[in-house]
Amino acid sequence: MSSGFGDDSPVSPMTTRGRDWPCLRQFIVFLENRVGALHDVLRRIERDDLHIVALSILDSADCAVARIIVNNYERAHELLTFANFTMFETDVIGVLLPASDQPHTAVLGSLMSAELNVHYVYPLMFRKNGRGAVAVYVHEMDEALRVLKERQYELITEDDLLAADEFF
Repeated sequence: MSSGFGDDSPVSPMTTRGRDWPCLRQFIVFLENRVGALHDVLRRIERDDLHIVALSILDSADCAVARIIVNNYERAHELLTFANFTMFETDVIGVLLPASDQPHTAVLGSLMSAELNVHYVYPLMFRKNGRGAVAVYVHEMDEALRVLKERQYELITEDDLLAADEFF
């Protein structure tokens, strides 16, 4: 097997951007604030057998912004790009909620104690071992990952979403 540049040798998923990267990629799609705009995006995603794992909408008088996480980033990226949606992408941290009385407070309190500013949080429609998860966006991603790992929170990866069968 050749490993030269420009040949057709396979690239291990462990060396590409996804799979074992401890963050999830979210699409931020800009939509006209009109009836059916959100439906069009969601229909295009779901008709290709992709699962929407998270959805958050920010609405204003002129436009809407949809934050979307799917179970297969590469397929969704290709689909949304070819459909010419106005969008960009960013990483969020997927965190499995701990089995405690106040799971959200525990996760966000850990970040607060490290003086990290959480810009937004929204739920993932994903379960693992009966526990829910959230997507967290912070500006200081590396520091937030360090804190969460240090405190032994389980992070959700793109590989987890590809292998998952517990969506709701």
